[in-house]
Amino acid sequence: MKTIIITGSTRGIGRGLAENFLNMGHQVVISGRTTTSVNQALESLANASPGGRLLGVPCDVSDFSQLEQLWQTASQHFGKIDIWINNAGIAQPQMPFWELTESQITELVKINVTGAMFGARVALAGFLAQGEGALYNMEGLGSDGRKVEGLTLYGSSKRALQYLTDSLTDEVKGTGVLVGAIRPGMVMTDLILKQYQGRDPSEWESARKIFNILADRLEVVTPFLAKRIIRNQKNGAMISWLSQGKVIWRFLTAGIKKRDVFEGIV
Repeated sequence: MKTIIITGSTRGIGRGLAENFLNMGHQVVISGRTTTSVNQALESLANASPGGRLLGVPCDVSDFSQLEQLWQTASQHFGKIDIWINNAGIAQPQMPFWELTESQITELVKINVTGAMFGARVALAGFLAQGEGALYNMEGLGSDGRKVEGLTLYGSSKRALQYLTDSLTDEVKGTGVLVGAIRPGMVMTDLILKQYQGRDPSEWESARKIFNILADRLEVVTPFLAKRIIRNQKNGAMISWLSQGKVIWRFLTAGIKKRDVFEGIV
């Protein structure tokens, strides 16, 4: 049994991972920015967590002291922490960079970049004191250098996260601590859907076609990721769902195999 802390885990991929870890028999600490969101997630995950294996802690990752408290609360409750996943992140509306407001830029960098750095700082200090542990950063669009028009801010934040992961992988060599990255691919969550709210319907239809080729549902992606996170023993591991080969195959078969990842969602 491992104890796993996941930031930003009251919904989306983080919540999906939490549910799968619980189903695998592990102890999980979920967190979100508000007490309300944490309590709602705790209630929805109750069936997957018999025996007190689930703990919820409100935490704003842009506040270093709250991340320290997250670690302390989790370790006091469960003992040793085995895995920390920097999952908290926010999206941006798809638009030209120069049209973004100061607050939009500041808020996204504060959560996606500074929050991940704060989380890594807290987790690695704790793991080094223990002598072992594994930190994973949730990468995404932009991590591999790929660009999408109108998503410069978000992509830049994920590119920064990729550099952080690579550098920390080198820094922890020989310590017994592991650092790795998670690339879930395009997963249908509200993080994606909100980008198209209020947009031109023709843009949505065009995007929908691509989503139906490349995107996947949470219930497909998160079990795969959870199993590989638990099994991994390699420093610098890249746990990736949507491989290059899979992308090529999906485009080649798009005219034959029809997919509808939106069924039941929109």
